[in-house]
Amino acid sequence: MLTPDATASPKTLMTVEIWADIICPWCGLGEHRFEEALRHFVHRGDVEVIHRSFQLDPSLPDGVITTVRERLAEKFGLGGGVAATERIETMTRNIETMARDEGLQPYHVLDNRTGNTSLAHELLAYAGTEGRQAEAWNRVSRAYFGEQRSIFDTDALVKLATEMGFDPLPVREALETRQYRGQVERDGEEARMIGATGVPYFVIDRRYGVMGAQGTDVLLGALQQAWHESHPTLQGIIGADTDAICGPDGCVPATL
Repeated sequence: MLTPDATASPKTLMTVEIWADIICPWCGLGEHRFEEALRHFVHRGDVEVIHRSFQLDPSLPDGVITTVRERLAEKFGLGGGVAATERIETMTRNIETMARDEGLQPYHVLDNRTGNTSLAHELLAYAGTEGRQAEAWNRVSRAYFGEQRSIFDTDALVKLATEMGFDPLPVREALETRQYRGQVERDGEEARMIGATGVPYFVIDRRYGVMGAQGTDVLLGALQQAWHESHPTLQGIIGADTDAICGPDGCVPATL
């Protein structure tokens, strides 16, 4: 008989941390793929998912909103010529097509606006203190990519939070006082400390990292590998009698 160690504390939860920027199109697609992978993961009920903030460009000035076209042209130094326009169209339309093909629609990338996401991440941090982190991430992402709504100023975010059922007064106070700015900044610093160079970045049990919007099969495989390594199963008993007879009450040697 196998005798369990009475002092052991068997692990029942697997933790997946997802670092992302709320306006990163690859992050939205990657999280959609992760949700699909988790849906097919047999131990999904034992997985705790934690969203963490990672701003791709925290240096953007607050309150300045530009179009995605303008921002990409500036970021890649493309100017405003025909070649630049075609390159931007190709980059963004490819993501939109992949999202549509995988059931994530509408998903507006190119014909959208962009800006500093600090306040949006602070709202998400606030939602986390209310136990509604995953719900808030999904809703803010859908508001931005699906509804092309602004998520870059206090009034827009308070309105969105109110629609989610939050009390608008504490939400506004948290955003105006920048109560969660430190937490958002610490999330980004921690990501860099553990090796993240971009997002989305999936970290399983602080032992495995998956970078980028990998396919559903890759993410599912990572979940399965991490689970099997932290929850080993009995593969067989060395020295067991291969002629045993087994029934509902166990096994006895065939010679009995």
